[in-house]
Amino acid sequence: MNAESIFTKQSLPQGVMLNAYPDSIGSRLSDAVAMLKRPECHGAFSLFYILPTFFNSDLDRGFSVINYDLNEDLVSPQDLVDLRNLNIMFKLDLILNHLSVRSPQFQDLLVHGQDSEYSDFFVDWNEFWHSHGTLGPDGCVIPQPEYLQKLFMRKPGLPVMKVRFPDGSDRLYWNTFYQDIFHRELSSQDLAAIPGITADEAAAIAELVNAAIHARQPLDQIDLGAWSGFQEPVMAILESRREYLGQMDLNARSEKVWDFYDETLRKLRDHGAKIVRLDAFAYLHKEPGQPNFFNRPGTWEYLERLKEIARKYDLIIFPEIHSEYGAGLHEEVAEKGYPIYDFFFPGLVIDALERGTREHLLGWVTEIASKGLKTINMLGCHDGIPVLDLKGKEIDGIVRAGLLTDEQIDNIMARITERGGRVKSLYGPDGKKISYYQVNATFFSALGEDERKLRLARAIQLFMPGIPQVWYLDLFAGCNDYPAADRGGAAGHKEINRTNLSLEAVEAGLQRPVVLDQLEMLRLRNSSPAFDGMLEVCDEGEAHQLQLAWRHHGHSATLIADLRDHTFRIEHEDGLGRHEVYSYA
Repeated sequence: MNAESIFTKQSLPQGVMLNAYPDSIGSRLSDAVAMLKRPECHGAFSLFYILPTFFNSDLDRGFSVINYDLNEDLVSPQDLVDLRNLNIMFKLDLILNHLSVRSPQFQDLLVHGQDSEYSDFFVDWNEFWHSHGTLGPDGCVIPQPEYLQKLFMRKPGLPVMKVRFPDGSDRLYWNTFYQDIFHRELSSQDLAAIPGITADEAAAIAELVNAAIHARQPLDQIDLGAWSGFQEPVMAILESRREYLGQMDLNARSEKVWDFYDETLRKLRDHGAKIVRLDAFAYLHKEPGQPNFFNRPGTWEYLERLKEIARKYDLIIFPEIHSEYGAGLHEEVAEKGYPIYDFFFPGLVIDALERGTREHLLGWVTEIASKGLKTINMLGCHDGIPVLDLKGKEIDGIVRAGLLTDEQIDNIMARITERGGRVKSLYGPDGKKISYYQVNATFFSALGEDERKLRLARAIQLFMPGIPQVWYLDLFAGCNDYPAADRGGAAGHKEINRTNLSLEAVEAGLQRPVVLDQLEMLRLRNSSPAFDGMLEVCDEGEAHQLQLAWRHHGHSATLIADLRDHTFRIEHEDGLGRHEVYSYA
């Protein structure tokens, strides 16, 4: 496969992509820029995928966007100028399915209710399902069983958040991902205006109510006892202090949402982005009786419409999707002309290095090349290590095998969890776990914190077809951050692989051989014309031997590796016949 074909039409630079949050290195994006200017990093990267704390956001480490303006606490316009001066192009996110509760649009809805100009901007759950379900005792429409069983859940229970409108009515909005509802504490002064209440009574009631708030007790279970005569006004005041956190699903049936997408893509262009990743795009199209994940043909219609907007602003869009290999969605996306994320690669590398065999990895490399799939690959990333993606799937009675067997996938999961990884699962409408999804760990810890394995994993990545994306923490051989994961509570599993590196840690890391060796390989991959050519896959020799070679107009780069003892060498020849050998034992 010609690696250049991925971005040629958009005239984008080739090479290696760094992946980090604005504050992953130091405390601001300017610190990452300063690192990229250092001689150790010179020439190692041509692209930078900056994660969405780049914008103003409040949850999920940036994936709950308030607005797409620059987060001035972390990013300055000068940072973006400096990146362009380093010839580094960057990629940004458009979180397609949802916006934060604290977005101007949802806040306007909370203030003005049905009179808001954004009254149809988000998905009203009961309105969506009213003809296809029954009203439950809590005021929530429960979809009919044949509809409910098709819903794909990212958390236990129905994906709804109940919000209070100014007229006192409660409305339920579709909320696929995170939510939290809480109440600000009362003071005696808050209750002082209640007719007939004394200062002592106000203080005692405030103390009782605040204790219930701390205990996360439902409001209808708060018993004021001797002060029950004040129950109604106290509860009214408390309800007026209701606060929300959450990622609210957008209603793509509304033209206002499409105006918002147009405005946002223009804004991303103005920030300087050339590549836009469409996060959670497969959840956007919703239709009763269809799954809420990758509906057809609606999802394709939405993507085509987005592609037209992106073309107007000279942007290329990437639909981001996780699905079982056996479902074939990756091929379907690729056939529509979109690049895909190679979420299969991380698990296949772990399988190859742990079992010492090229069997499944080589099969996947050959498939990418033979089918001309356009990919971005990675080892670690801001999310977990995918495992669901490797599975097979039965569709219409036909079973399509996975890239690994279920037993092999289970072995990978067991190995990573033995090394401290944490498992993320998926849920059915009844709240029961139906499947694992990913394992959260740094890639270095997933490999048993073996530097030889990390070096070889990086070398294999750099010889894969497509664009190699490098998670900053992998580059610095980062280990599992258990305190951060624990601090994050039930939703904190991802923080195990998101440690912010201090400038001192970066300085120390740039002295470590495992870091410098990776940078050496990255520079070669980022600069050698060999990788603009054709990939040759050698299937001869023993199963533990891996050989991949790229050739282009007299330039060549060859990886020769032993998957058992994890030694390897890279042979490089430029167009003038100069020969270099990089050996790693």
